[in-house]
Amino acid sequence: MSEGKRFLVTGGAGFIGSAVVRHLINNTPYSVCVVDKLTYAGNLESLAEVSDSDRYRFEKADICDKEALDRIFADFRPTHVMHLAAESHVDRSIDGPGEFIQTNVVGTYTLLEAARKYYNALSDADKGNFKFHHISTDEVYGDLEGPEDFFRETTPYAPSSPYSASKASSDHLVRAWKRTFGLPTVVTNCSNNYGPYHFPEKLIPLVILHALDGKELPVYGKGEQIRDWLYVEDHARALCLVATEGAPGETYNIGGHNERKNIEVVLKICALLDELRPRKDGKSYAEQIVYVKDRPGHDLRYAIDAAKIAKDLGWKPLETFESGIRKTVEWYLAHKDDWCARVLSGEYKMERLGTGE
Repeated sequence: MSEGKRFLVTGGAGFIGSAVVRHLINNTPYSVCVVDKLTYAGNLESLAEVSDSDRYRFEKADICDKEALDRIFADFRPTHVMHLAAESHVDRSIDGPGEFIQTNVVGTYTLLEAARKYYNALSDADKGNFKFHHISTDEVYGDLEGPEDFFRETTPYAPSSPYSASKASSDHLVRAWKRTFGLPTVVTNCSNNYGPYHFPEKLIPLVILHALDGKELPVYGKGEQIRDWLYVEDHARALCLVATEGAPGETYNIGGHNERKNIEVVLKICALLDELRPRKDGKSYAEQIVYVKDRPGHDLRYAIDAAKIAKDLGWKPLETFESGIRKTVEWYLAHKDDWCARVLSGEYKMERLGTGE
């Protein structure tokens, strides 16, 4: 491992976490230690392109495991913690909220305590270089009423689902550890991410893969729910910028400036597939759309005001929705028979045999 900044990334084998790790290894001189429990959404194949780097290491560990965290902190000696490990699927949180409370609340508490113990033992000079970056979601704010409303860093929390409530709780814990114990923390709240390596239970990859397989494309309600879509590689750049340049105690909202109704997203994917991989019968993939019963407590609209991170840190997304969704569809077309096939079959889990599982 090289000297200099050392990033401990929890959940680094997940969708957003792996994008962060790839960005750090490919675009910076920093060292990275991935800590991941490797649940269903953790996939080491998403890190394959950087796994041979001498600045990369992997630790299979649960963030609820205090002893494992203490060992990793003592051994790796991070200058930055980027906390992305979380249960994140709303439907799963409705079916089984307990797992979300355990990972998102108890896990965050356990990680904070490990970080506090480690931080308190640092020299004054090293304390000045340490930062704990907690990555959260715009879902903690609930939903918006008027078309001119936006989530800002000062928007009151009003979570609607067990998932968003567990993330809101973890946000509050992080801020409390800053105020009470002086742990230098920073929080980011992001809008919906999309892009390569996205687990197929989420809307965009699910629609792409179902369409290609000739399956129905389920849309909740009438598809009127509005989300702000953020390309995952834009998000990774923003997160690394906040981790290194963000001010302790601050919150930064990260959004893509791309509001779309869910039905618009689905129709756009269908149109791209019609262009790039036409159905053999000549019909549009849009004919596979079906409308299903809406889920309980479904928020209508999310939208991020990302003015603060633009003003304070100079970040803005590079991808429009049109450019990002085209790149995404093209990636899934290129990887349908390898990465996607192994995820859908469960074969990707075999990668874990080399990590002690």
